[in-house]
Amino acid sequence: MSAVTDESVQIPDERILRSSAVRSLLSRPELGSVVGAVAVFLFFAFAADGFLRASSLSTVLYASSTIGIMAVPVALLMIGGEFDLSAGVMVTSSALVSSMFSYQMTANVWVGVGVSLLVTLAVGAFNGFVLTRTRLPSFIVTLGTFLMLTGMNLGFTKLIDDTVSTKTIADMEGFPAARDVFASTLTVGGVNIKITIFWWLGLVALASWILLRTRAGNWIFAVGGNEDAARAVGVPVARTKIGLYMGVALGAWISGQHLLFSYDAVQSGEGVGNELIYIIAAVIGGCLITGGYGSAVGSAVGALLFGMTSKGIVFAEWNPDWFKFFLGAMLLLATLLNAWVRRRAEAAK
Repeated sequence: MSAVTDESVQIPDERILRSSAVRSLLSRPELGSVVGAVAVFLFFAFAADGFLRASSLSTVLYASSTIGIMAVPVALLMIGGEFDLSAGVMVTSSALVSSMFSYQMTANVWVGVGVSLLVTLAVGAFNGFVLTRTRLPSFIVTLGTFLMLTGMNLGFTKLIDDTVSTKTIADMEGFPAARDVFASTLTVGGVNIKITIFWWLGLVALASWILLRTRAGNWIFAVGGNEDAARAVGVPVARTKIGLYMGVALGAWISGQHLLFSYDAVQSGEGVGNELIYIIAAVIGGCLITGGYGSAVGSAVGALLFGMTSKGIVFAEWNPDWFKFFLGAMLLLATLLNAWVRRRAEAAK
C-alpha cells in the first residue's frame, strides 16, 4: 500500500469559503428587509418610551400578524409573477359570509365558517381560472374582482340585514370555540399573546417549506421567472397560478374569521385598501413585482416592519397622520436596498 503524500490532501481555501458565505448571504431576498427591521427596531427602542416592554412588543407582533397572515400568500403569488388587488375586500367577504350564513340559517357558527371557506376558495379559484384562460393581466382580473366583491359586500349586507353591518352572532352555538381558534388571547409569562401570531408563524413555516422543499416551490419560481420557458419544460402553469390564488383566498379566510370572531359583527365596507399594504409588506420583504424572486420569511419581516412602524409611532406619541409617509419611505428605501443587494449578489457570481 502506497503512502498518502501531503500533496494529495486537499485543504479548502478559507478565502473561497468566506467568499461563498458572503455570496450566499447577499443572494437572500430578505436581507434588505432584515437590515431595515433592525434599524427600525433600534430607532424606536431609543425614540419611544416603553417600546421594549413585553406588552408593547406583543402589541407590535399582533399588528404584524394581522398583515403577515395575508402577506405570506401574497408573497408567494408575487414570486409566481402575479398579484391580487381583491385580497383586502376578500377578507371582509369571508367574514360576511360566515356571519350572515350562520345568523340567517340559525346554524352553528362552524357551519358558516365552513361555507365561508368554500366560498372564499371559490373566489380565489375564479381569479386564477379567469387569469389563465383569458391571459389578461392580473391587474385587470383582480381589479374586476375587487369591484365586484366591494359591491356585493355592501349590497348583500343591506339586502339581508337592512344595514351596513351584520347582526351579532356572539350568542350563537359554537361561537366561543370558534373565537378560541381564530381570535383568542393566550397568556405566556404574564404577557398576552394573540393567537393570530401563531397562525402567522405557522403560515410562514408552511410557505417556506413549499418554496424550498417541494416541487410546487420550484414551479412557483419557474412560473414567475419565465412563464413560457416553464411551460416548455412541463411545468403546469395554469394549475400553479390557480393554486397560488387559492392560497391567497385561504389567507383571506383566516383573516376574515379573526375579524368576525374578534368583534362578533362585521362592517361591510372594511378591507378596502388593505390589499396595497399586503403587497407593500411583500415588496419590502424582497419580492419583485416582475416575479421569480422573494421568500416567505421576507414577507414576514416586511409585515414586522409595518407593525413596528405603526405601533412605534403611537408609543413615541407622534402624530399618526405621518404613518403613511413613513410607510411610503420604507417602501422606497427597501426597494432600493433590495435592488442594490441583488446587483451585488449577481456581480459576486
